Amino acid sequence: MQVPKFELTEAVLSGQTADIYFAHTIEILRKEGLNPVATMEVFPSRAGILCGIIEVKALLAKVLLEGNREVWALDEGDAMDAKEVVLRITAPYQSYGLYETAIDGTLSHCSGWATAARQCVEAAKGIPLISFGVRHVHPSVVAVMDYAAMIGGCTGCSSIVGAKLAGIRPSGTMPHALILIIGDTVKATRTFDKHMPPEVPRISLVDTFKDEAEESLRVAEALGEKLSSVRLDTPGERGGVTSELVKEVRTRLDLAGFKHVRIFVSGGIGPERIAYFIETKAPVDGFGVGSYISGAKPIDFTADLHEVEGKPIAKRGRIPGITPSPKLKRIM
Repeated sequence: MQVPKFELTEAVLSGQTADIYFAHTIEILRKEGLNPVATMEVFPSRAGILCGIIEVKALLAKVLLEGNREVWALDEGDAMDAKEVVLRITAPYQSYGLYETAIDGTLSHCSGWATAARQCVEAAKGIPLISFGVRHVHPSVVAVMDYAAMIGGCTGCSSIVGAKLAGIRPSGTMPHALILIIGDTVKATRTFDKHMPPEVPRISLVDTFKDEAEESLRVAEALGEKLSSVRLDTPGERGGVTSELVKEVRTRLDLAGFKHVRIFVSGGIGPERIAYFIETKAPVDGFGVGSYISGAKPIDFTADLHEVEGKPIAKRGRIPGITPSPKLKRIM
């Protein structure tokens, strides 16, 4: 995955996304002629996978003056403990104080998504996962959500913008809509094959009209070696995808000579469902994970001042001075 290039919006850079009390604080300090060099440390409320540091660095590179800044951080994708310092900024306070809201929010959401993805990845024990959750989030955060999912360990994502940010090709199959409009799964798969370039995998969705095992055989016979995978997305109204169904589809494909066709499972997938397939030895070759990642609870991050003009300081209940953090690396 390439190093992403984040596009910062004018609303963020101008401080319009900040809490109003930070804007008031900067205004007061300017009018009073106060702009001390201050050190701010950022830490999470719970353990997880850190994500958002690269985007935060892009913001800080825009607002901190060169020659009078020092920024230390953990790496993108690092495991972090509760209360562990993941980011430390030392610079004139007016240069970054307005952006505390954006820094905390970026780390909170991105780390929440990345942590949820990592939970699924660990449950899958090496079986690839694709992020399918973009339909559950606002379009303005699609790219960063899919990027965070890949930082958490997903091997791909379904959104075009998320894949572009990560420097990969988007992953996808075909929707039920294509099959319903064409009227037959085999015809839809053949039409897909007719119009899509060779580098797009031929993955057929096989739960729309007929029994999944029967439909899998039909599309395999129609496309032969060109068929990469079948996707099982059986809705909850029909009991969802079961281990027994996966085993039946695999057996029937193998007996018919289609051992090359992989089985991809989606629909309500999270760590528990993945563990169920693993424990029952279902021959799943890949999972599509949606709302478990996209709906992940953000990890709250807190930012505190610990030094002002070299003097240790903190609000009551926190330890004054720089927190020993040997894992931090200087990034600016």
